[in-house]
This record gives sequence, structure tokens and C-alpha cells, in this order.
Amino acid sequence: MTKLIAALAWVLVLMASPALAQDPPAAPQRIALWANGAPGFESRKSIPEQAQDYWLKPVNDPSITYYPARAGRETGASVVIMPGGAHEFLVITTEGDHVARWFNERGVSAFVLRYRLFRGKDSPYRFEHARQDAERAVRTIRSRAAEWKLDPKRIGVIGFSAGGELARATLLGEPVAAPGKGDAVDRLSARPDFGVLVFPGPLHVEEKITAASPPLLLTAASDDECCSQPPIDLLTAYRAAGASAELHLYAAGGHAYNMGETTPLTSLRNWPARITDWMTDRGLLTTWRPAPPSKR
Repeated sequence: MTKLIAALAWVLVLMASPALAQDPPAAPQRIALWANGAPGFESRKSIPEQAQDYWLKPVNDPSITYYPARAGRETGASVVIMPGGAHEFLVITTEGDHVARWFNERGVSAFVLRYRLFRGKDSPYRFEHARQDAERAVRTIRSRAAEWKLDPKRIGVIGFSAGGELARATLLGEPVAAPGKGDAVDRLSARPDFGVLVFPGPLHVEEKITAASPPLLLTAASDDECCSQPPIDLLTAYRAAGASAELHLYAAGGHAYNMGETTPLTSLRNWPARITDWMTDRGLLTTWRPAPPSKR
């Protein structure tokens, strides 16, 4: 009986510990980027998405899914997550929703972007339309930063593979013209404040890299045949311009090691900690409090 009482007491101690007693993560919220569908393609808004295993396609009603930072850990920083999938589908799990939860635990609010896929079967879209979606996502977050208690000057992007191409274009390309007539959201800046490119592909737009370009964290595996060279090229361009960039090029690992969840390589299993280090060094994970409303 004494042993039973002791065991029950230990269970109660464990249940009361902060690690186990904390509130569950907030439920995600999906937000359409345009109320009536993408301008010029409104008639496609209701075409359903198909999801199976790790992928999702097609995307005809571009959106962001909002994952708030873990309660009590909020930094005010946020990130738009752009999954890869060769612009044919989205790797919505390990390059999307799972990544959002990883950022949430570190106090960063995350938004998983469902963008239009120009290489999908019978797709009417171009890369420009995916860029419109990405830029609209950044602008939407800025427009609602006060509502979500986010710092409008600490909005970043992270992209994987094809999503890395899109994140790169969002960071370094000249913003594309807002579709349709535009609105108040489209008048806000679409330029992210920082970027993380994870084995980004070679597709890119015309870029003008200067000392003021957003700081970059780059990662790839040296044996990745498609996607090891783009980060090297970007690092070279950033260094020439005097801009801030950091590259982690791993000896092996191939493509799509994502957040290290399935790789047998210790270095790649641990690589996401480099994101935490880099963001900390940039002051992106410091506690932020929104300014109180002005008194008139």
C-alpha cells in the first residue's frame, strides 16, 4: 500500500510539472488571401484541394494557415512557411504544418502558405501568380500585426526546395504588380525582414542584392545534385554586396532532409538548432511588446 501511495504521489507531481501541465497548442486558423478568390481566377476558387499522405494539390484559393506561437513564449516574430513540391504539389506536412509547430515552440508565430502551382496538371498559372500569393501573405500579416500582436518589422520567410525558390523571389525580386484593382493590403510592403532558404532550387527572378538586402540563412547538402549550388551562389552575391548571409553546407544528406526528422545523419538531425542560433544572434527571438495605442 505504501508503494502504491508513493507511486500515485509521483504521478501527481509529474502531472503538475510545467512541461506536462501547459496548455495545448492553439488550433490553426486558415485565412484566404482574397475573400473572393485570386483576382482574375475567381471562378476557380471552389475547385477542391486533394490531400494524401504528405502532399496537397491543386491550390486555387490561395491561403495562409495561422499557427500562433505557444502561449507564454511569444516573441512577436513571425514566419511565412513555403513548402516545396516542384511547383506541382505542396509537401504540406514535413515542409509545412510540422515546421509551423517547430517555430511555435520557440515563440514564433507561423503561417503556412498554400500557393498556386504553375507546374500542376492543366494549370493556368505562372510563377508570377505564386509570387503574388507569397507577397499577399506578407502584406496580410503586416495588415493584421496589431490584431495578432506581431512585430510588423520581424516578418520572415522560410522555403524548402521549390518553396525556397518562391521565398528567394519574395526576398530579393522586385515585387510583382498587385492583381486586379488592389486594396489597402496591397499598399503595404511585401518585403520580408529575414529569410531561411532550405535546399532552394535554381529557379529565380532578376535580383538586386545590396548591403541592405534581408539577412539570409542558407542550408543544403553538398551531394544534392539539384540544389547545392544556389545557396553557394547566393552567399557569393551577398558577400560581394556586403549583405548578411550564413551558409551551412553539409557533406552529405541529399535532398529533402527537411527539419532532420528522418535522416540518419546526426548533423542533419541537429541542423534546425542553427535556425534558433541564427535568429537569436539577429535579435529575432527577443521578447517584444507592441506599443500601447496612442492617446488622442
